[in-house]
Amino acid sequence: MSIQSTIMEMAYNARTVSKQIATCSSDQKNAALFKIAEKLKQNASLIQNENKNDVHLAKEKGLSNAMIDRLTITDATIASMIQGLQEVVQLPDPIGTTSASWTRPNQLHVSRMRIPLGVIGIIYESRPNVTVDAAGLCLKAGNAVILRGGSEAIHSNQALAKTIHEALAETGLPEEIVQVVPIPDREAITWLLHQEEYIDLIIPRGGESLIRFVVENSKIPVLKHYKGVCHVYVDDGADLEMAEKICFNSKVHRPGVCNAMETMLVHENIAKRFLPVMGKRFSDAGVEIRGCAETCRILPKSKPAKEEDWPEEYLDLILSVKVVEDMNFALEHIRKYGSNHTEAIVTQDYSRAQKFLKEVDSSVVLVNASTRFNDGGQLGLGAEIGISTSKLHAFGPMGVEELTTTKFIVLGEGQIRE
Repeated sequence: MSIQSTIMEMAYNARTVSKQIATCSSDQKNAALFKIAEKLKQNASLIQNENKNDVHLAKEKGLSNAMIDRLTITDATIASMIQGLQEVVQLPDPIGTTSASWTRPNQLHVSRMRIPLGVIGIIYESRPNVTVDAAGLCLKAGNAVILRGGSEAIHSNQALAKTIHEALAETGLPEEIVQVVPIPDREAITWLLHQEEYIDLIIPRGGESLIRFVVENSKIPVLKHYKGVCHVYVDDGADLEMAEKICFNSKVHRPGVCNAMETMLVHENIAKRFLPVMGKRFSDAGVEIRGCAETCRILPKSKPAKEEDWPEEYLDLILSVKVVEDMNFALEHIRKYGSNHTEAIVTQDYSRAQKFLKEVDSSVVLVNASTRFNDGGQLGLGAEIGISTSKLHAFGPMGVEELTTTKFIVLGEGQIRE
C-alpha cells in the first residue's frame, strides 16, 4: 500500500470511530485510561528496549544532546506517563456539560454544550511520552487521534502504540481511536495535512522548522507555537536570593525544553550585586552567557551578545543577559523579541507585578516563579497536548477542555420565528 493510501485509510478509520468515542461514558473512557497505565507498567521493559534502539541510532546520526534528552525513556519517564494518565482520569469530563445558559424574551432556553472536536492529528519530534500524553487527553475529551512522531523515535512509538492498542482492545474500544503513523518518511506528514475531509485539527510539536512546514502545507486548521523565547525580569524590588533560585531553575533545570529561560533581564540598580553571584552559579553549571555591554563589564568572561541572540531559542546551556534601566525597558524588550510563550518577573513590588501581568502578552505570565511551570501538568490540567501561542482557539497549555468545542442547545415549547 502506498504512503498516500495508508494515511487516507487511517484518517477514514479515525473519522469512523470518532463517532463511537464521542458518545462513550466517562466510566468507559476512564477504564481505558487506567488500562493504558496498567499496560505501560507491564510493558516497560519492551518499551525501554525499543527506545534504546532509537537512542543508539540518534547518537550515531549526531543528534544534539537536547534532542537525545527528549528522546530517552527512563524509569522516571514511564512513571511520569502513568501518573499523567491517572491525573487525567481524575479530571472532570467536559463532554456534555453545559454553560452560559440564558432565556430569550420568547422563552427559548439557550445554552452551550461542550462536545469533542472529532479527529485530531498530532505531529511531533523526539519525545515519545507525547504519544501517551496525547492519546490520554484526546481519549478523555472524546476524540480520535492520529499521531505522527519523529522518525528518530519510530521504535519507541510503535512499542507505545502496541501497548495502547492492547489496552483499548481489553476495554472493548476500537484500536483506531488512537493510531500511530508507522511511516518514517516525511511524505506521510504531507498526506496527513491534506486529509481535511476527516481530520478537524492539527497540532504540531517540535522545532520551528517543523511547525512552519506544517503551517505552510496544511489544509486543516493548525494550533501552534513556533518557539519559546522565555524571559525572566529581575526587578530592583526583588528578593535577590529568590531571584537567584528562580533564574537558575528556569535555565538549568531542563535547558532543552520550550519553557526554559533564554533571556534574563536585570534592573540596573541591582545588576552589580546580582550578576556576580548569579554569573558564578551559572558558570559552575556550564552556562555560557552572552551579554549586553554592561553585562560584559560586570561579568568579563561573558561573550558579547549579537542582535540575533535576543530572539534566539537556544535549547541549550546558553543564556542571553541584558541590564535594563527599569521595568518599562524590560517590557519593551519582551514585546520586541518575545514569542508569546512564557515570561516571569521577580519582584516584591505589588504594583509592578500587576503591571507586568497586565501588559505582557504571553500564554503564561508568572510572578516570583520559574518559567518551567508553563506546563499542563504543573498547572493542574493533567498531561498537556502542547502549548499554543496562537489565540484561536486555545492560548497556553492545552489540556482536556482545550480539545473540545461547544455547540448551542436551544430548548423551546413550540416557538416559531415571526
